[in-house]
Amino acid sequence: MDKVKDMESGFNHGLSISERKSIVLTGVKKIESFDNEEFLMETTLGFLVIKGSDLEIIKLDTYQGNVSIKGKVDSLMYLDNASGKKNKEDSLLNKLFK
Repeated sequence: MDKVKDMESGFNHGLSISERKSIVLTGVKKIESFDNEEFLMETTLGFLVIKGSDLEIIKLDTYQGNVSIKGKVDSLMYLDNASGKKNKEDSLLNKLFK
């Protein structure tokens, strides 16, 4: 179990955007939720929200923590760890009661 923690903390977080159409991320620990308009993921540097349209996962490597996403990117926002969990719950509740 210690090796898993060492591996997760060893990921470097990086983000590359090309022409607002594709994103390559490194250092992704977990994808909390996603749909074609919003991704919520936990990275080594906190929670990250990506909003846009026609978003979809192109490549997912959970072992190395790499994710590639394509679609139109409108915004990127980092959240604190505590607020990331809260926003996830709010988002789920909002979606249920829409």
